[in-house]
Amino acid sequence: MNANVQVPGEWRDWIAHNLARGCDLEMLIADMVRAGFDAHAARNAVLGLAGSDATAAAANHAYLHETPRLPAGNLIRTPDRDVRVALRLERPAIAFVDNLLDADECDELVRLSAHQLVRSTIVDRSHGGAGVSAGRTSEGMYFPLNADAFIARLDRRIAALMNAPVENGEGLQILHYRTGGEYAPHYDYFPPEDAGSRTHLAQGGQRVASLVIYLNDVEDGGATVFPKLGLTLGPKKGAAVYFEYCNSLGQVDPQTLHGGLPVLRGEKWIATKWMRQRRYEA
Repeated sequence: MNANVQVPGEWRDWIAHNLARGCDLEMLIADMVRAGFDAHAARNAVLGLAGSDATAAAANHAYLHETPRLPAGNLIRTPDRDVRVALRLERPAIAFVDNLLDADECDELVRLSAHQLVRSTIVDRSHGGAGVSAGRTSEGMYFPLNADAFIARLDRRIAALMNAPVENGEGLQILHYRTGGEYAPHYDYFPPEDAGSRTHLAQGGQRVASLVIYLNDVEDGGATVFPKLGLTLGPKKGAAVYFEYCNSLGQVDPQTLHGGLPVLRGEKWIATKWMRQRRYEA
């Protein structure tokens, strides 16, 4: 959709409704882009309706930063491997860790998942169901928790890195992006104000942290971007991006808006792990 096209009245009503609910401005823009709007047209429409009063009101809902869950130090010990922290931010808690998986483990995850891939979906914010989105152009699959000895070993290592019980983790997700594939900016947590979040929150509470593991070296593009922070990380085979976004009060951190930049050449394979507040019940 051209940036100069007038946003239809029903979309302006949708923006106004969600602004009144206190929804994050960047998230509304991302939702419109996924629906087919030009990014500039979406931004102009949201910011134009928000105005200075709404922007100031959103800023007042401050997220309380607590001691990060990620273990301190430059080296994190897991049951079978020491993982080096190459970069760390405190607010929000974000880290880039190196050598989480070795090359053989990365290749094995790709081999095991390659024949099981289906088109990736997103959570519908109104009813919680899964739907295909133009903003998420990947294919993927899940390994159930402790699916076999190999996956169980990785689940234990990842849980130790994320400083959470293994049973709080969702199954390891494998995603494949072809050339041109991307994931528009989004949040991994379930917006508490959305009706569609209720079903997911009942399965183990809110997601509290994410880990994105690169399974190959992408020829060009494919990095993880945090647009509100001006931060871009990866990709690097065997390395991972860690970030957390839910505190002990149940608040969620809008600064963790993130996306997967387009793959410009080659392909991208990643593994993703999400941790919940308590035991995850699939």
